[in-house]
Amino acid sequence: MSKEQTKKGALARLLKYVKKSAGLVVLSLVCAAGSVLLSLYTTVLIGRAVDCITPNGVDFEKMTGILISIAVIIPIVALLQWLMYFLTNKISHTTVKQMRTDIFAHLQKLPLSYIDAKSHGDILSRVVNDVDAVSDGLLQGFQQLFTGVVTIIGTLVFMVSLNWQITLVVVIITPLSFAVAGIISKLCFNKFREQSAIKGELTGFIDERIGAQRLVKAFGFENNSEEKFDEINERLNVCGRRAQFYSALTNPCTRFVNSLVYAGVGVFGALNAVKAVSGGFTVGDLSCFLQYANQYTKPFNEISGVITELQSALASASRIFAFLDETAESSDYGKIALENCDGTVEIDDVSFSYVPEKPLIENLNLSVKSGQHIAIVGPTGCGKTTLINLLMRFYDVTSGEIRVNKTPIKEITRNSLRANYGIVLQETWVFKGTVRENIAYGKPNASLEEVITAAKSAHADSFIRKLENGYDTVITNDAELSQGQRQLLSIARVMLCLPPMLILDEATSSIDTRTEMKIQSAFNSMTLGRTSFVVAHRLSTIQEADCILVMKSGHIVEQGTHEELLQQNGFYAELIRSRGEY
Repeated sequence: MSKEQTKKGALARLLKYVKKSAGLVVLSLVCAAGSVLLSLYTTVLIGRAVDCITPNGVDFEKMTGILISIAVIIPIVALLQWLMYFLTNKISHTTVKQMRTDIFAHLQKLPLSYIDAKSHGDILSRVVNDVDAVSDGLLQGFQQLFTGVVTIIGTLVFMVSLNWQITLVVVIITPLSFAVAGIISKLCFNKFREQSAIKGELTGFIDERIGAQRLVKAFGFENNSEEKFDEINERLNVCGRRAQFYSALTNPCTRFVNSLVYAGVGVFGALNAVKAVSGGFTVGDLSCFLQYANQYTKPFNEISGVITELQSALASASRIFAFLDETAESSDYGKIALENCDGTVEIDDVSFSYVPEKPLIENLNLSVKSGQHIAIVGPTGCGKTTLINLLMRFYDVTSGEIRVNKTPIKEITRNSLRANYGIVLQETWVFKGTVRENIAYGKPNASLEEVITAAKSAHADSFIRKLENGYDTVITNDAELSQGQRQLLSIARVMLCLPPMLILDEATSSIDTRTEMKIQSAFNSMTLGRTSFVVAHRLSTIQEADCILVMKSGHIVEQGTHEELLQQNGFYAELIRSRGEY
């Protein structure tokens, strides 16, 4: 799709959002038309007031009536303009509010493969920076385009009623403004679109470096990070300067054309004013016409400025709509809600790869009975976490089939499938809120007593009570809690829900050995009668498993109990010996 098609497509979709406020748009147009027409009529009244001045003196009686009319009209114009600005602000904010809602809702539906592959900073830039650019463009567009278009049409009508020959001079010169603005707007759109993309790249880089600041400092990469930042920042600087240069050309170029219009009106108007004595074009008419020439050309200057904002808005809108067009998670085929799950899991000849040309899991087969405790071990990159992703349907298998409760998981709704799993990941996560809210994330209606019981089971109660406000302490994912404390909260979160199946992916990796022994005891009681999958490296976590799966290069190369695998003296035994636990 060409850039021109992209721009037109973005504009059409943007107008669909605006269409939802069609009533306000119409009312705003009425206010704009009313304020402009009354302003133009005020110009007529001023011209008549000028004509009250004659060689014989001033006709004060006639002038007084004109001044009273002007005094009445001006407050009405001010009220209509205020109402128009109020309505256009409402239209703009309503539109971008719905746009943000759609973006965030779509974000929840996108597969993890998209989230994993894209820069989080770039996604954030689209949600925040690009939507703000659209908002600014809409505000200026509605406020100035409405009044500008109505002013141009209105002044033409009034000028034709005064003198059609002079109006023709104005109309002939006008297309130059459109030609200049059109050429520059194309240059602006391309540069503003490039600028938005680089902003997203810069936001992503900053977000990445803030998250990895300890690592940057540990390896002494501060200078390297600064150099990379300077490189992206310089590209943004160059692109921004060019975008602003092109946009800055618009106003002076159109002003030059508008000055030609004013000069033409002045020359031809003065020649016609000579006929005033014989009842032709009066001095008041000339005064009125000159004001109309200014009022007629002024919107072109304003619209040229608006075009710059609109180019930026359309460039940002095209990025937003590109995001909204990303394919959501595949629809659930059978729409079966998983109920009364017995915890049986069957993996039948499953293959999967993140990248088609790089196979990861091939011909994987496994049968897990209800209540079995399955440990998964293997070297880094062998597919342990990938297997968890497939069980949870974070990713869909390339071929083969996974069944839960004897039902293919592709026929089960994702929400009901995931509701039957409790998962604790190595990467802990807490959100801004109270400790109680964080633990009750999966069961918002849980009582305080239930939350405390879960925290005690996870051995988190003691440190929680030492916090300033105990369970009502507000925390974030930053510095209030240690990594180990956040992991204990994650474990308590699962212990509160206790679904029929559990996934523990290095769930005790950030916990000290003494606390781990206590947690392991809690896990033993928690997993009793529940199917559980445990990814771990520590011998203490896996040796009591009913079955240990040993993975290598996406295949299960060995399986059995701890003792059985040691007796085989194969790959598992080699792993245990390499860790000094044998």
